[in-house]
Amino acid sequence: MLGMIRNSLFGSVETWPWQVLSTGGKEEVSYEERACEGGKFATVEVTDKPVDEALREAMPKIMKYVGGTNDKGIGMGMTVPISFAVFPNEDGSLQKKLKVWFRIPNQFQSSPPVPGDESVKIEEREGITVYSTQFSGYAKEADYIAHATQLRTALEGTTATYQGDLYYCTGYDPPMKPYGRRNEVWLVKT
Repeated sequence: MLGMIRNSLFGSVETWPWQVLSTGGKEEVSYEERACEGGKFATVEVTDKPVDEALREAMPKIMKYVGGTNDKGIGMGMTVPISFAVFPNEDGSLQKKLKVWFRIPNQFQSSPPVPGDESVKIEEREGITVYSTQFSGYAKEADYIAHATQLRTALEGTTATYQGDLYYCTGYDPPMKPYGRRNEVWLVKT
């Protein structure tokens, strides 16, 4: 636990590599089209729980892994954003499952430490292109749903196509940061 706290407060922070391909907006919603690099990710899946509750279960596991609960016993530093896949129902509400994705820092990409918790998996993921919109505050499930709806509306009438069966919610800040928080919703381009 101490390693997790030390890593969160004093560890290095690396940004997940991406390239902005284009920008756009409609009314009050601005967005970017981004090509995000693939790589190795630490993941945790949680099912049968609402999103906010599932995050409270999954995030400490990821943070402990990053903070040193791994076979090398080392804190790796942070990569932002931490993203999690959510799965919308037809009415826009979210299914009771999510998958948290933490991109392993570049220094450990070739040989990530083995997680000490069996529920944390290391997965290779291809790069993705996303449509992203940003918002602030302490984000909850309702905020992500609202911003995903706003982004879909902003993309109407454009040539943008995206997956309808999932989207990503992202966060850039530690929980103890009280203001200036950055969150995003990513629709995955098809």
